[in-house]
Amino acid sequence: MADRVVQFFVIPLVQVLVVLGVVSLGVAYLTLLERKILGFMQLRLAPRRVGFHGILQPIADGIKLLIKEDIIPDRADRFLFTLAPILTVIPAFTALAVIPISGGGTFQVFGYTVTPWIANVNVGIVFLLAISSLGVYGILLGGWASNSKYPMLGCLRGAAQMVSYEVPFGFSVIGVLMLSGTASMVGIVEAQRQAHVWYFLPQFLGLFIFFVSGVAETNRLPFDLPEAESELVSGFHTEYSGMRFSFFFLEEYASMFVSSLLVATLFFGGWTLPFVNVSAMPIPVGLIVLLAKTFFFIFVQMWLRWTLPRLRIDQVMALGYKYLLPWGFVCVIGAAVFETYGWRWLPV
Repeated sequence: MADRVVQFFVIPLVQVLVVLGVVSLGVAYLTLLERKILGFMQLRLAPRRVGFHGILQPIADGIKLLIKEDIIPDRADRFLFTLAPILTVIPAFTALAVIPISGGGTFQVFGYTVTPWIANVNVGIVFLLAISSLGVYGILLGGWASNSKYPMLGCLRGAAQMVSYEVPFGFSVIGVLMLSGTASMVGIVEAQRQAHVWYFLPQFLGLFIFFVSGVAETNRLPFDLPEAESELVSGFHTEYSGMRFSFFFLEEYASMFVSSLLVATLFFGGWTLPFVNVSAMPIPVGLIVLLAKTFFFIFVQMWLRWTLPRLRIDQVMALGYKYLLPWGFVCVIGAAVFETYGWRWLPV
């Protein structure tokens, strides 16, 4: 009985705590990375006073938000005002439960079997699609509960944007499901390894749709209409401060990390290396490979933020409905054609 409790409760709980701690710290340092990239692009110095070359700046920012005065507007709904930022963070971190970090199989810790993933469910990608769409509820509640005009406009923009890009986001994944024949995240990576081809080749259009929709759903430039500082002050979190504001900040960078992790897993072979067909790659090597791919796409998102101007709300809606949605249908049809006839053209 004790062994079953350890195997099925204690070990998953420890895995969850480790992932939460490591990812939270990593997300904090993504803010420093973005400020460093921005400084380089603008030919100026980035934060460099707190610690060696600013290495402790995220820690100082976190402490500042912890001790900062937390203000709640008089006419706000206090319960929903507090609940909203929590509802945005939970889906971003929950998605990490089904994303494998390596395919090195199981390993033993004090005689207990541990896997390099928290849960390997056979509908992992379906779970991710479902959980990723829940973050907009926190944005809606935060804008409505603030009882202010600018947050209300921001949350309505966020809801419209999420609905517009969720459909092409799903279509871009269907092609991967058709090629791999499974909805398991581990199975999708293994299917790419066994086919000797990463899915960005037969699904390059799906990759584009997935990446653009992922940027839009994380509310990053050029799709940051729910915030739009030049128009809505700070959008749906205008009235937030202190730790509540930091939750929204944490959710944005955690979602950016998750979306980049999904791009690397679904279209670029996850933890696998090109020209190396190893079924049981060592877990540290697989983790390094996966993180290298992930941070490349994080860099691309940061690069886009400081390169492209913000789109208008009508342009955002038009891009989603007039272009990405029809291209999503083309992507699914292309995957069907490739699954039927295309494999014979590849050296597999």
